[in-house]
Amino acid sequence: GYANEVGEAFRALVPVSFVWGSYAVATAYVTADAVDKGKKAAVAHGDNPGKTTRVAAAVVDTFVWQALASVIIPGFTINRVCAASLYLLGRTTKWPLPVRKWTTTAIGLSTIPFIITPIDRSVDFLLDSSLRKVYNEGEKHK
Repeated sequence: GYANEVGEAFRALVPVSFVWGSYAVATAYVTADAVDKGKKAAVAHGDNPGKTTRVAAAVVDTFVWQALASVIIPGFTINRVCAASLYLLGRTTKWPLPVRKWTTTAIGLSTIPFIITPIDRSVDFLLDSSLRKVYNEGEKHK
């Protein structure tokens, strides 16, 4: 689930194809989780009326939540943290470029644990305030 954040943290050191590959891995994870939640919802609802709607809601909710909370927002955040740190290190130090790039990567990697909870809570609030009202899903992402 953290593949693209790691990819973004290493952006200064690796070919951009590695970063895009990390997004492919993260997207595969998001898709697999959505399919898994759909299968679990199908089992939980058996042959009850409205099963298809509940399964679809589970898949959509999981996919949107994961896409925002695991891929889009953290990827953007780490990208900007790393870009800003590389820029600031270039303006405020006389360190050689390789040292600045490795420092930027370390900053990006160390930022990941601090952004998880605020992003998850924000995405919960966003979906509770919007998409989840559409299909009356009171449950938060699990």
